[in-house]
Order: sequence, then C-alpha cells, then structure tokens
Amino acid sequence: MEKKFKRTLITTALPYANGPVHIGHLAGVYVPADIYARYLRLRGEDVVMVGGSDEHGVPITLRARKEGITPQEVVDRYHAIIKDSLKELGVSFDIYSRTTSDLHHETASEFFKHLYDKGEFTVKTSMQPYDEAGGEFLADRYVVGTCPRCGKDGAYGDQCEACGSSLNVTDLINPRSALTGEPVKMRETTHWYLPLDKWEPALREWILEGHKEWKTNVYGQCKSWLDAGLQPRAVSRDLTWGVPVPVEGAEGKVLYVWFDAPIGYISNTKELLPDTWERYWKDPESRIVNFIGKDNIVFHCIVFPAMLMAYGDNFQLPDNVPANEFLNLEGDKISTSRNWAVWLHEYLADFPGKQDVLRYVLTANAPETKDNDFTWADFQARNNNELVAILGNFVNRAVVLTHKYFGGTLPAAGPLQPVDEQLIADVAATRDALTAALDTFHFREALKQAMEIARLGNRYLQETEPWKLAKTDMERVKTILNTAIQLCGNLAVAFEPFLPFMSGKLCRMLGLENLSWNEIGRMDLIPAGAQIGQAELLFDKIEDDAIAAQLRRLQDTKKANELAAWRPEPQAPEVDFETFEKCDMRVGTIIECEKVPKADKLLRFLIDDGMEKRTIVSGIAKFYKPEDLVGRQVCFIANLAPRKIKGIVSQGMLLSAVNSDGSLVLLAPSAPATPGAKIG
Repeated sequence: MEKKFKRTLITTALPYANGPVHIGHLAGVYVPADIYARYLRLRGEDVVMVGGSDEHGVPITLRARKEGITPQEVVDRYHAIIKDSLKELGVSFDIYSRTTSDLHHETASEFFKHLYDKGEFTVKTSMQPYDEAGGEFLADRYVVGTCPRCGKDGAYGDQCEACGSSLNVTDLINPRSALTGEPVKMRETTHWYLPLDKWEPALREWILEGHKEWKTNVYGQCKSWLDAGLQPRAVSRDLTWGVPVPVEGAEGKVLYVWFDAPIGYISNTKELLPDTWERYWKDPESRIVNFIGKDNIVFHCIVFPAMLMAYGDNFQLPDNVPANEFLNLEGDKISTSRNWAVWLHEYLADFPGKQDVLRYVLTANAPETKDNDFTWADFQARNNNELVAILGNFVNRAVVLTHKYFGGTLPAAGPLQPVDEQLIADVAATRDALTAALDTFHFREALKQAMEIARLGNRYLQETEPWKLAKTDMERVKTILNTAIQLCGNLAVAFEPFLPFMSGKLCRMLGLENLSWNEIGRMDLIPAGAQIGQAELLFDKIEDDAIAAQLRRLQDTKKANELAAWRPEPQAPEVDFETFEKCDMRVGTIIECEKVPKADKLLRFLIDDGMEKRTIVSGIAKFYKPEDLVGRQVCFIANLAPRKIKGIVSQGMLLSAVNSDGSLVLLAPSAPATPGAKIG
C-alpha cells in the first residue's frame, strides 16, 4: 500500500550561474517540477518548492577569467537573469536563492565539519595537474589537450566535447594549462574523501530494494553504478572560489561543488522556513522529491544520500528522483559553450505573452524516458494545431455561443440526454487517467489527457450542433451551452499545472476562483445566471516569419561555431627551392566563362595568358556566376600537364583559397598586371 505523507518538499537542480537557462534545463527540470508543485497545491497538500543558483565551481571561474571580471560579478549577473526569467515563465518557487549567501556558506561549512568531527572522511594524497607558470593546481576544466579518442585538439581534462568521450587529465595528449598555455606538471596534493564504498550496502538496499517504482532510466543508472562498485570521492578542491574547507591545514581549498551544491537545498529551505525547516527534512511523514536531469542522477541518488546517511540526525532521503533525459535542438546536442540553445530570456523577449506555448511544447515533447528533440517546426505545429485549433477553439465557441444566444448569462441546464451523460462519463475517466499520470510523474501523458478534455468538448459541440437547435429548441440549447461552459471550467482546473497563464485568463472569463483539483468532473462549477466574460483568444497562430527568424539565428550560430572551430590544414612537407622553381605561376585575364554541361561544379574558362588563349576547367561553379568573372584577372599554374575533364582539355589550374566554411576564393593580383606576368 502506498504510503501517505503529510507534506512534500520539491527541490530542483541548481543551475550554474555562468550563463542563462535554456530549454534543455526547462524540459529536464523546471517545467516538470512546477507542474507537480502546482498539481499538489490544487489538491490542497502541504508542498514547498525550493530552488536556487549554483554559484561555485570551475564553470564560474572560467567565465570570470574569460570576461576579465570577478566570479562574484559573474554570478550576480546570471543569478538575476535566471531568477527573473524562471519567474516570468511561471515557475512557482516558494524560494529561489543562491549558494553564495552567508546562510548557505554557514550550512555547508557546518555539514562538512559535522562529518569531519565524526570521522566520516578519509584523507588521501594524490598527483594532480599543476600550472607552474600560474602557481596553482588546475581543475579538470582548466586542462586542455588532444583527445586520445578522436584526435581533436581542445579537449578538456574531463571530457572531449567534439566526440563526447569522458576523460581523465592523464588521458590527454600534450596536456596544457587553459590559463597560461604552459604544459601541465603533476604535483602532490591532499584532499578529503567521502568513502562511498562504506555506504554501498545501505544504498543498494535503499534503492534497488526500496525504490523499484523509480523511473527505469534512474533505477538503471543507479544499479549500474552500484554493480560497478562505489569508490571514495573527493569532497574538496584546490581552488579559491567556493566554500572554504573549514578545518586547519586546508588553506587554498574549497568544498567540491558537488558536495556544496545539494546542501543548497537545505540552506534554501532554512532561508524560507527558519523555524520549521526541519519538518520538511527530518520528519518521516515528509517526503522529498528531487527534479533533476540525467547527468545529475549519480549525485542525487548516490552521493547526496550517502552524505545524509553519514550525517545522521534523522535527515530523510529522497522519496523519488524523477530525472529526465536530454533534450536536443534541431537534431543536435544542446551546448552552452557552442551557444547551441534556445535561451529562456531570449524566448520571452521574442515571443511575449507566449510562456504557456513553450511550457506546452516542452511538456508534450518531454524527454522522460529517452532523449528527445525540440524543433521550431514542431513548436509552431503544436501551437497552431493543438493550442489554437483544439483548446482555444473549443473555449471560444462555447463562450461566443453563450453570448450570441443568452447575452453572456449562463443558462440553467435542463434534463440530460445520453450524449450529455456520455460526455460527463468520458470527462470523469479522463480525469482519473490525468491524475494517475501526474501521481507517477508521467507529465507528457498527463498533458495528453488534459487536452483530451478539450477534444471531448469539440466533439460534443459537433454532435449536438446548438447553432442548428437554436431555431427549434432553445431549452435544449440551454443545457448544451451550460454543459460546454462547465467543461471550460474543468479545463481551467485541468490545465492550471501546465498552462497557468491560460488558466488564469479562463478563470477571469468564467468568474472562477480558488480552484481545486477535485472539481474536475463537476458540471456545476459555475452557477446558472453567472455572467460570462467576452470571448478572448487564449492562443493565436504563430506565423512562418517568426519561425524563420529563429532558424536564421541558429544558422548564424552554426556558422559562427564552424568558423571558431576551423583550423588551417597542417603544413605540407618541405620542398627544396629547385623544386618550387619548376612551378610556373602566372597572371591571366578571363576572356570567356561558362558552365560545363552536366557538371554542377565545373566552369570552363578561356584565359588570355599574354602569349595565347588557353582553356582551363575549374570546380568553382558553386561560388561564382560565369558572367561575374569575365574580364577579371586570376592567378594560375601554367606548366601543368594538360588533363581532360568532362571531355574538355584543361591547360592549367586556377589558384584559389579554401575558407573555413569550405567556400573557394579565386586568387588575383591586388592591382592590374600584364597578362602572362610571372608570380614569384
């Protein structure tokens, strides 16, 4: 039998404050967490949702060094952007705080000191990368080199972003400091470790036996880690930015961000509820639900629970960790470093008033069990074909017809007919399926069931056709439109967790207040005689030009990334001067130019070389129009042996440069030259 809890604490993964949040963060964590919190509130349950910015760790210091500012300036900027944009999206945190707060530093320090005093840590000395020029130890992300897997340069000490391989610093070929460019040396340093292996039996029992109801992706990843055997994990780092390790001999060391960050859930709850926070963390009748992405599963299901077990003092472990997989963008992995993302604050500026559209699309396309893909075409289609054509269409028809026939006053319903009773039964069944999906964190299915209520409403109006009955049976029309308006009230409740802005607008239109989840299925939410507001469009169509603008932005980003990633080809082997002298390069003037039939890439040139006219065939048709080239001067190699190309004898080779995007640029003298002039 499922255990009933008195209260629920919802936590959301803390985003790094080294940049804004994007749709991957939203789909993985914040939208599903908000849906669940809103759902529990509608049920009248005691629920608190806490979140905040993760403001320590290497990504922050990397950004600060790159911009030439302090880490505090970085986190102040991005914490504000993240907090404001999440609020504008309607994510209903009870508190959104930060890990640079004094309270968090005190809480994290006390947590470490408590474990330290209990003897829960082991001390270990190891060799770590050191930058002698900079005089400091280097975190993994401060070490770059050549990837041993794919051969690409620029791989980090923990991962190659080109091929996705996980790496160790010692795996890199020619490792060097990302700060000074100097080769790294390995130097001895001492750190504190949490012996996860000590807690492996308890974790195995708690997860593998006690939480078989967890999502398969979460349960499976935990089992994989446990089956491989847990190892001690360092909880300190050689850095200056972070929570200082609060023991003697730890100068220049801070708490590892993955030890520090989850303690932020505790400090955030303390900040919100200074007198009653322990009720949510230590009472067995409270439950904790962690909303995270799949890259954080190990920390929330193994590392943080082991920390809580080691601490003791009745700290409760998470009851569920409904982690999502990754959301891709237009078929490519979202990457903050490559700017390949849809940033929330930019979306809110580009699509004002369309918060619910993004919430809807991200939920309908949620990567709940496997990675999924966001495309702008799907975004447009779901808005136009579902939100506008199904949900908005039904509400608009019901309200417009009520105003047309009854002046906006809700008529009393008469006796029900089988079609009315069937609708009520179908809504009740849909409500049960919707509730079951929300209770088990299947938000994509839940949204589908909520939309089914709108589909039922459209079908009901099509079957009953009140606009035809108005000519002969107004009493029947009263019942139909009363039922339709009551269904609109049901939609306001059912969609509140998913589309809170639409729900609020609909409630104002219908005069509804104090929504309750138990009201779904009721057909007396709005009393007869109530005045229904004028119809307002809940959603409007998104036109092609708005989508085209977003696709152009992504295309510009892709081009910029290609340019940034471009490196010249390695220099060819050396040749002696005598060999070079054998190559006869000259300047010529183009007399004629035309496309070669049945060859998309080839152009045929007739060149004046100062002595005669020669034919040269070149594969540059993708980059130049023949008519634009006549009269221009070019550089060419004159003494290549003739070669037949598509039946045409080519007497030389035009010189061109290959750009980073693969385009070709013909080489030409910077000032007019005599045809036949030698280059040398």
